[in-house]
Amino acid sequence: MKNLIKSITLILFCVVAIEPATAQITYDYDKEADFTTYKTYSFGGWQENSEKLINDLDKKRIYSSFNDELSKRGMTYVKEGGDLVITFFLVIDEKTSTTAYTSYMGAGMGYGPRYGGYYRPAWGWGGGYSTTSYSQNDYKEGTFVMDVYDTATKKLIWQGVSKSTIKENANKREKSIPKGAKKLMKKYPVAIVKK
Repeated sequence: MKNLIKSITLILFCVVAIEPATAQITYDYDKEADFTTYKTYSFGGWQENSEKLINDLDKKRIYSSFNDELSKRGMTYVKEGGDLVITFFLVIDEKTSTTAYTSYMGAGMGYGPRYGGYYRPAWGWGGGYSTTSYSQNDYKEGTFVMDVYDTATKKLIWQGVSKSTIKENANKREKSIPKGAKKLMKKYPVAIVKK
């Protein structure tokens, strides 16, 4: 059971740690919200207790990565009572892809008997056959969701979703988690403040 939890933990963190370049990013936000008025933020935890399968090192990497992205936008982290509350959510889906490959073997045009020293073309229907083979590939697709709420109204004002096939390589998480956070925050309504 302990090994199963470690495996699931590794898989979950690959959701953020997966190749950020291949992640599909979607987002939505409240067009009426003035994002420039929000100066502070707090973390509100993980929805549906999805953090229970996440080790403390990777949680720290995720928080640090989003702290970095938000501070680049002129915002300040406060432990409680920020203008915004940010929550995270992880989900893993088991997927199967099927690939079909068809090979054709058969006859077609040929040459007929020799006439006057030359071969002449012979036309006709030739026999042949085809073979189709199928292969299935099981894989895991991870979805990482970041929800941003207005603390005063308790309304969701921004949501970023990163979805990708999970690559199970734990050695790359230190670099790929910040890259994943950067890609997810790219469409946040407040641009990075240039110094």
